[in-house]
Amino acid sequence: MKKSNIILIGMAGAGKSTTGVVVAKILAKDFIDGDLVIQNVTGKPLQTIINEEGNDGFRRVEEEVLCGINVENTVIAPGGSAIYYPSVFEHFKKDGVVVYLHVPVEEIERRLSNLATRGVTLEPGQTVADLYYQRLPLYQKFADITIDTTGLCLEETVAEIVKAVTEAE
Repeated sequence: MKKSNIILIGMAGAGKSTTGVVVAKILAKDFIDGDLVIQNVTGKPLQTIINEEGNDGFRRVEEEVLCGINVENTVIAPGGSAIYYPSVFEHFKKDGVVVYLHVPVEEIERRLSNLATRGVTLEPGQTVADLYYQRLPLYQKFADITIDTTGLCLEETVAEIVKAVTEAE
């Protein structure tokens, strides 16, 4: 059975939303940014939710909202922490292929200069590298396809995703 959705996973700063919009245009699919859905449902920026409810509170909201996304023919870019919820991926994999955008830790650290407002669920004292290596095995576990974006520009990353997803059908 052909799966109609593409779910892009990876760290904050991996380019899920930027890449996802272009993949959706090329493949004539809709696009959903999971972080924006959370903001629309709660009426609050991600960082405000984290500040008011803590990481655990944010995760409860995130899991509930992501499990409530029921779409077809859509590229979905959930937040980087979505991989903490097996229920989300059980839900997404029913009609979707999960593509992990692998970006080296050094590049993620370079891209994440706005952690105070970005809505990243860091624990006290945890570094971006700590978070990266904590999440890496989970990204690998849930991915149907892994795209190594090292040295690739946006267009090359998009082409790799489209090729991989098309070949997987």
